[in-house]
Amino acid sequence: MVSLRFPFLFSQLQPPQFPRPFTAIVAATAATAGATAALVAVSSSDRPFLPNAITSFFSCNHSLPLWASLSFADTGVPVVESKTRASFPSVLSTSQQLCGIGLRRKNILGLKNIDVYAFGVYADDNDIKRCLSEKYGKFSASELKGNKEFTEDLMENDISMTVRLQIVYSKLSIRSVRSAFEESVGNRLKKFGGSDNKELLQRFTSQFKDEIKIPCGSVIHLSREKGHVLRTTIDGQEVGSIQSKLLCKSILDLYFGEEPFDKQAKETIELNVASYL
Repeated sequence: MVSLRFPFLFSQLQPPQFPRPFTAIVAATAATAGATAALVAVSSSDRPFLPNAITSFFSCNHSLPLWASLSFADTGVPVVESKTRASFPSVLSTSQQLCGIGLRRKNILGLKNIDVYAFGVYADDNDIKRCLSEKYGKFSASELKGNKEFTEDLMENDISMTVRLQIVYSKLSIRSVRSAFEESVGNRLKKFGGSDNKELLQRFTSQFKDEIKIPCGSVIHLSREKGHVLRTTIDGQEVGSIQSKLLCKSILDLYFGEEPFDKQAKETIELNVASYL
């Protein structure tokens, strides 16, 4: 089965491009009087030491972890995954902040890996504070790194989140997407809810109908809305919604659960979510 990863190209916008995983260009002003603005390049591959004035920027392989208060939204520019050229807005629906991006790859017959889609995970920072700050607010982002209970609470609580999938594999069909979700989501439903969830799985996968076209550049949103409603849209058109806490958790587990599609993206997502507390 072909893996899902969707690189995206916004040539007309020409946002800053970030080397793998990103290179962020930030305009920083000195705190002392008379200081002038400076451009600071942050490269994930170099992992350079940064002075205290810009410690809010920190890099990982597939994403840009934010250790302090400055978030992707604060930069006001899209974030570009350099390998696939997929571009992700820093904010969705005015309130969901970008927490991290990654790639879904598929190994073909043990011969090569195919980038199927790039993904970005967004979360409502107000919901994060409301649901998690009382329990975890006293901990730093680094202290919450790898904390399984924190990740579990993020998946379990009624926090508005969206996983944005951007198709990058030009030969990907909707049937392949449906089949891939039947396997991956089906395994998670069985993991969290036992074996008797075939009807729920079929309700979800049946949304990906054969007549839907998903050329390279198509965007799929899997959004957990209030009341644990999973709403699915493809290129801005809603294809279905299902109220199920189990299904929402199973979807999110694919991207930052115990066995995520992209482990480095999972780490970044957790660090950035923690920074909103």
